[in-house]
Amino acid sequence: MNKPGILLEVVQILTDLDLIINKAYISSDGGWFMDVFHVTDQRGNKVTDCQTIEHIEKALGPRSQTNDGGKSWPGKHIGMHSVGDYTAIELIGRDRPGLLSEISAVLADLALNVVAAEVWTHNRRIACVVYVNDHPTCRPVDDPTRLSMMEEQLKNILRGCEGKENVAQTSFSTGSTHMDRRLHQMFFADRDYEGSTPVTEGDSSPGSKPNITVERCEKGYSVVTVRCKDRPKLLFDIVCTLTDMQYVVFHASISSDGPQASQEYFIRHNDGCILDTEAEIDRVIKCLEAAIRRRVSEGLSLELSAKDKVGLLSEVTRVLREHGLSVSRAGVSTVGEQAMNVFYVRDSSGNPVDMKTIETLRKEIGHTMMLNVKKPTEQKVTEASSWAKTNFFFGGLLDKLLN
Repeated sequence: MNKPGILLEVVQILTDLDLIINKAYISSDGGWFMDVFHVTDQRGNKVTDCQTIEHIEKALGPRSQTNDGGKSWPGKHIGMHSVGDYTAIELIGRDRPGLLSEISAVLADLALNVVAAEVWTHNRRIACVVYVNDHPTCRPVDDPTRLSMMEEQLKNILRGCEGKENVAQTSFSTGSTHMDRRLHQMFFADRDYEGSTPVTEGDSSPGSKPNITVERCEKGYSVVTVRCKDRPKLLFDIVCTLTDMQYVVFHASISSDGPQASQEYFIRHNDGCILDTEAEIDRVIKCLEAAIRRRVSEGLSLELSAKDKVGLLSEVTRVLREHGLSVSRAGVSTVGEQAMNVFYVRDSSGNPVDMKTIETLRKEIGHTMMLNVKKPTEQKVTEASSWAKTNFFFGGLLDKLLN
């Protein structure tokens, strides 16, 4: 049966299962919906494992989480314990080199262990969701005095030398909003889609900028067409944005032809109206373009694995900062006693990263953690699988299904 937000819930589950959606056909007029998804695993192979298929059916079927009052769980699975054993910190402010290092240093000084985190940068802004717990109790931080101290220190860092209240926000949560969706919501509320996005190295190639159009259909829909480079989680990012902007997708056709993706959505506003003003159309186009760009990261990716400890993120980001590297996107996960970190880095001066710097970095931290480096040409092929290793979406869902 159809219900508000059901398409996003289904796409979110498929994405969290690390499935690659190559084609999709969406239809949901009236009280029912029928969606068809052509999916593969991370290696591009057909999903044939019976156990995996059974778990997919459970996740999307009558016994799934989608029937539990529409609740969702965090996109990051934190170890193999209850997702309630953490405090979620949400931060958004003006980006600058070394900011992530300063944030993680504050958390380390307060004896807080970072068990999971996601950091995005877009249009000179940074947004991050960080899951922390108290060391050594491994419990959420619930002391009002301590929370107040943490909030004040983090706000001071985010405000930087500007000292303006409206340039930064810090909040705490014990809920279970999906991490990636929350980051989109934070950027959307921050209006990051306004203004011009700095031209990056990846924007110079032909066809790199998303081509988005909005037209009116004779049958009473607005037709949103998106053509851009294909990448992991593209469908989720677009459906998430349309849903949070209060639009309903009635029909859609999704396809990936080689490196390019083509997506067409037949939408109306929640009140049944189409997009009937140029201002609204322009806003939708800008918001979708921002949603597509937020997850795009040029430059090298550094994958680090080490035994988890308080201050590990602070230590790693400090070293990156000292070597003149700026983090454009990051993901942190913890499973058991092992921490898995992925950093997309660029030279803080805007130049390509010197591989001599990477070799120096490898020598400095190689004795305490494993470091894997991927160049931009390799990332196009391997980004989905490498990111999946740190997210542990599938393991998290299995854990919920088995329990």
